[in-house]
Amino acid sequence: METRNWTEVTEFLLLGLSSCPEMQPIIFGVILSMYLVAVTGNTMLIIVARTDPKLQSPMYFLLSQLSFIDILLTTIIVPQMLVHTMTGSQTIPFKNCITQLFFFMAIGSMEGQLLAAMAYDRYVAICKPLHYSVMVTRSLCLRITSTSFVVVSLNSLLYTVLVTQLTFCGNQITHFFCDITPLLKLSCTRPVVNEMLIFTEGAAIVLSPFFFIVASYIRIGIVIAHLHSVVALKKAMSTCSSHILVVLLLYGSLIRMYEKPSSSYDLDQDRQVALFYTLIIPMLNPMIYSLRNKEVKDALWRLWKKIYNICAYGDLQPALQF
Repeated sequence: METRNWTEVTEFLLLGLSSCPEMQPIIFGVILSMYLVAVTGNTMLIIVARTDPKLQSPMYFLLSQLSFIDILLTTIIVPQMLVHTMTGSQTIPFKNCITQLFFFMAIGSMEGQLLAAMAYDRYVAICKPLHYSVMVTRSLCLRITSTSFVVVSLNSLLYTVLVTQLTFCGNQITHFFCDITPLLKLSCTRPVVNEMLIFTEGAAIVLSPFFFIVASYIRIGIVIAHLHSVVALKKAMSTCSSHILVVLLLYGSLIRMYEKPSSSYDLDQDRQVALFYTLIIPMLNPMIYSLRNKEVKDALWRLWKKIYNICAYGDLQPALQF
């Protein structure tokens, strides 16, 4: 393959969401608002999952972990994007870019692992309710999350090291953060090894939780189909619907963004999908779980009443008691 001229890159230029100067204040305001909504919503979910006595189950422990991952995911990307948008300086040092790539890939992959753990929790709760307290414990959830984090971190480290070995024929990244696909696009030669890893080992890391989730819901669907109680059927559907919706949103965007060669990379479409994955989904997750889950909705309402009591009456001690 014919190679292009390459140069040693010490910094990258992130082109952002738009090159139009008039759009920058609008982009800044919209992205900042969405970021604050995402962080606030996920923080509220973490608080109620950790403090409300009625939410002290493995399911809500995993939900709090998912909210924490969503906060990290947006924080890895959005503050830097806001600074670039506000100041007009779009440069990012090479080391900072590689660091952002590592954490983005690790944290992003961790979200799928947590959704798979939540699918297992729902499977046991619906298909084997009598064994739930034995099969699903907080210690098991901790082991699952810690092991998953080690695996995705090693996977992310592999990709990051391989990217540092590439030679780049430019430093303009057609994106608003340092993602793997636009970096591969800058390579002077086609990064065959990197692409092979994406389609093999990377696909296994990303898609194996998805296949596990699908298998779990097939089993759940079989059990639900045999339920003769309308109340039990509605309860099973209500506990699963939020999780299913989040899974569809996440994996729809992931497959659209990464499971294709870097040669077919499309600037506008991929930036839109990346924005959906890194900001819109973390913003929507708390809304989905709070609006479609009565227990979470009630816990959030109790928390808001406690906060109101503190602000209105200074009644701090009762407000801290759920």
